[in-house]
Amino acid sequence: MAKIAARGRGRRTINEINMVPFIDVMLVLLIIFMVTAPLITPSVINVPSVGQADRQPDRFVVVTIDKDGALAVRDSRTPGEAQSVSERELGPRVKQLQQLASEADASAPAPVIISADKTLTYETVIKTMDRLQRAGVARVGLSVQQQP
Repeated sequence: MAKIAARGRGRRTINEINMVPFIDVMLVLLIIFMVTAPLITPSVINVPSVGQADRQPDRFVVVTIDKDGALAVRDSRTPGEAQSVSERELGPRVKQLQQLASEADASAPAPVIISADKTLTYETVIKTMDRLQRAGVARVGLSVQQQP
């Protein structure tokens, strides 16, 4: 409701917004945020570090992604170049190499190590990991290069 102010020659309405209730609410909110901010603890994220494994596995499958995003797969004990594969063939080919490696060693499926070009986008590596996961590959790691 508009207030009526008496000034000299008659009554006139005041057309201004009363800012006092607005300021009161803002100060209360500010105090609430200031009190609760120290109580909120930041979440702890376990970031992987280089060299956590005790030793390198004897046999593993290497998936290489070059700067163009082309995929190649090879067994760690097989000499020579990696075989180029398409995105659709990646999962079945890795599973096949894992089975060959586990038959030779009579152990659990061989781990898969992704080695990607450093100029590649993060999205490309994650999509490759997703393809491997959908194919049923359980142990996937990333190859890193330590800075001297």
